[in-house]
Amino acid sequence: MTKGQVSLRGKDILGLEGMTVAEMELILQSAKEMKNIIDRDIKKVPTLRGKSIVNLFFEPSTRTRTSFELAGKYLGADVVNVTTSASSVVKGESLRDTLLTVEAMGVDIIVMRHEAEGAAEFAASAVKPVIVNAGDGAHEHPTQGLLDMFTIQEKKGEISGLKVAIIGDILHSRVARSNIWALLKLGAEVRIAGPRTLLPRDIEQYGVKVYDHVEKALCGADVVNVLRIQRERQQKGLFPTPREYARIFGINKERLALANADALVLHPGPMNRGLEIAPGVAYSEQSAIQEQVKNGLAVRMAILFLVLMGGNDIETSA
Repeated sequence: MTKGQVSLRGKDILGLEGMTVAEMELILQSAKEMKNIIDRDIKKVPTLRGKSIVNLFFEPSTRTRTSFELAGKYLGADVVNVTTSASSVVKGESLRDTLLTVEAMGVDIIVMRHEAEGAAEFAASAVKPVIVNAGDGAHEHPTQGLLDMFTIQEKKGEISGLKVAIIGDILHSRVARSNIWALLKLGAEVRIAGPRTLLPRDIEQYGVKVYDHVEKALCGADVVNVLRIQRERQQKGLFPTPREYARIFGINKERLALANADALVLHPGPMNRGLEIAPGVAYSEQSAIQEQVKNGLAVRMAILFLVLMGGNDIETSA
């Protein structure tokens, strides 16, 4: 499918459940071009000169917020970061009023992270600027899902037909949900493993294969996506102790050996080393964790470009 047959211009990026394969493919193709810009000595291009982007983060973030900031700046846009600790939210301002205030300043894109599921969809209904979801509760994290697809595609060539094991805290993971939607749409077999207390009750309805034992999920896997144990979102008692979790579900060298010899290891970060992933796996040759960070920047550049410019003539514009 050519770029002219699909456009994301003016479209909110809320999640991958509602995104078409053609739209995902357009973003992934555009990200390849953007990655070339990142590798240049002089990274800044004037593509989005005169455009304004506000990063509105109601939750902590290092990778996502920084990469969105750099993505906008590398493309020549004006970027402002707003965190709740330095905004009128601490004075009791509502989400709607915060959004309306930002809109009144004439911004083109609001990149938003919020602890409430559905917050990005609410924002899209409340204001006119394009909304890019940088994570809403345990619902979705579409740009993380897309950067993972980009990394898999880059390393494996094709996603269709791959066996992808997603291991860990599925219940609280917006990354897992975005990845599941994207992987299934792109033709991969998705395997899920983790403590039953950390799996959604309806997880089988997604069309994934569910395993009680992580070893079975890993057997013959092409990609191993290890999820962070999200202690900040969990209630106590979902698993006995961190040591017990690491013993039963942690991905170490012995367990990774059950996957294919060239299996790719992914992790959205930040890592709890020694808990869900052993250092020997995180820093192994099979790990693409640092490459994910770089690819995240390329994907976010692509999204900012596509929602504002439509995707036409990307080569000459960038």
